[in-house]
Amino acid sequence: MPGADAASQEGSCKALCRNLVSQNGLQRETADISQSVLYTSLMGLLLVADNEKELLALGSGRLGLRNIGNTCFLNAIVQCLSHTRGLRDYCLLKSYRQDKFSKEEPRLTEAFSQVLSGLWDSKEEDTVVNPRQFYNTFRDVVPYFSGYSQQDAQEFLRFLLEKLHSEINRKPYIQRPLKDPEQKYARFRISEEAAATWKKHLENDDSKIVGQLRSSLHCSVCSHYSNTFDVFCDLSLPIPKHSTSGNVTLKECLDYFSQEERLNKENSPMCERCNRHTESTKRLSIQRFPNIIVIHLNRFTTTRWSISKSTTYISFPLTNLDLGPYGPVDCEAVLYDLYAICNHVGTVNMGHYTACCSDENGWCYYNDSSVSAVSETQLQTNQAYVLFYQRNNITTRK
Repeated sequence: MPGADAASQEGSCKALCRNLVSQNGLQRETADISQSVLYTSLMGLLLVADNEKELLALGSGRLGLRNIGNTCFLNAIVQCLSHTRGLRDYCLLKSYRQDKFSKEEPRLTEAFSQVLSGLWDSKEEDTVVNPRQFYNTFRDVVPYFSGYSQQDAQEFLRFLLEKLHSEINRKPYIQRPLKDPEQKYARFRISEEAAATWKKHLENDDSKIVGQLRSSLHCSVCSHYSNTFDVFCDLSLPIPKHSTSGNVTLKECLDYFSQEERLNKENSPMCERCNRHTESTKRLSIQRFPNIIVIHLNRFTTTRWSISKSTTYISFPLTNLDLGPYGPVDCEAVLYDLYAICNHVGTVNMGHYTACCSDENGWCYYNDSSVSAVSETQLQTNQAYVLFYQRNNITTRK
C-alpha cells in the first residue's frame, strides 16, 4: 500500500501543516510545483507522524461490509477510503478532535471512524462490519440519500467529503465581502495569482480535502488571458469516443479533459478587457497537485430523455501515472500509483458496485461482505469507475 514519505512530514502532522501554511505566499513563476506537498488533499491524511502511527494496532483490513439494502455504492467507496492510509490513521487516532475549529459536532466523522475501527480491528472477531449506524447518520445530515434506492458511488463520495469537510474544518468562519475589489488588467504571474486565490480559500477552509484547478480563458478579440482557480476533490474525466476502436487509455481521457475548448459568444464568459461576450478558448489544468487524487471516469451520460452508460474499456497504469503534463508549464513529472478502484457492473437501472484495494499483501476484491484476493492482471476491466491514486514522491525532469 502506498505511504507518505516520512522525510516530507517534518516530524508531525501539525508541524507540517504549519510549515505548508507559511509557504502559501507568492512563488516564482518557475517554481517546481511537483515538489510541493498539497496538505489540503483528499482527507488529509498522509500527514500522520510515524510516532503516532506506532500507536495503532491494526488488523489486516480485509473485512467485508454488510449490504443493508442497496448500499453497495457505500460499501465500495468506504473500502477505497479505508485503504487511503492517511485517512484511516487520521480517523482511528481521532486527530480531527484536536484539529477542528468548526462548531458542528463531528457526528458523521465519528460514525465513519467507527466503521474504519471495525474494518481494521486487530482482533478481527467479526468477518463482516455493519455500516448501518454510519449510513443512518449520513442520511440524517444528507437527506438527498434518504431511502434505500440505488445511488451513484461518485455522488456519494462527493457528498461525504463535503460533509466531512464542514465538520472538521480547521478555520473559523469569516464573512467575506460580497465582491472583492477589482484589479483592472493587473498583470500577475500565474503562480502569484494562484497563491493569492489559495490563500483566500484557506481563510475560511482548511480541512485538507481539496486541490486546485486552473481554468484559463483566452479572448480571440483582444488576446486577453484570464484565470480562474477552483478547488476540487476529484477529477471527472469525459470518455472520448473512437470511431474504429472501442478501447481508450486514461491518458486519452486526461488529454480530452484538458484540451482547448472553443466557446462562441453565446456561451462564453464576459471578457474582462472588452467588457462584452466574445469568442474565446478555454483550457483546464491542475495548479496544485494533491497527495491523493481521485479520478472519476464519467461513464454515465444524461440527456433530456434518458441516462446511458458507457462500457468502454479504459486502460490505466497501476504505477507511475504522470500528471505533470496537465499541470503548469514546464512542470516536472508528477507520478502517482494506483491503490484502489471502485467498479460498477451492470446497467443504469440494475447495477452493482465493488472495490479492489491494495494493501501490504497485494490486491483484494471487496464485494459487500465477500472478500477475496485478486491479481493485478484482473484489475483492468471495463467496469472501472473511480480510481484512487497516491503520489509516489518520485519525480524526474522531463
